[in-house]
Amino acid sequence: MTTNAERAAILERALRARVEGDRRGAEQLYTDDVKAWTPAFSTSSRTELLSQFDRTDDAFSDVSLDVTPLDVGGDFACAEWTVTMVVPDSGDGRVSVHGITIAEFDGDRICALRQYWDERAVSDLLGDGDSESQA
Repeated sequence: MTTNAERAAILERALRARVEGDRRGAEQLYTDDVKAWTPAFSTSSRTELLSQFDRTDDAFSDVSLDVTPLDVGGDFACAEWTVTMVVPDSGDGRVSVHGITIAEFDGDRICALRQYWDERAVSDLLGDGDSESQA
């Protein structure tokens, strides 16, 4: 079994691989049968999860990630994160999305994850929502 510190580091590497588009790095961090759920998709295998990663939109630039591990114990790790990026035509150009990821481990690989983020901020960012009417 991995240590708490190792699981926290693995979760952070997985989050960074996602943000940086490091598919090869991500492949090594998940089990073949990883289950994932986010507000945008759910998957039941590493192949499906990496397919979602491949769909990354190149509309964002200067993407950075700040990760804070919150709790690690047993087979679980949890981290809070903020992704900051430049989005063309977004007014000031720089936007941030805040979220949290909970990962379950099988040895030194992630076998399940749940990810939650500020859906309203993403909707506003993509122009899908009307902030005034949703308040």
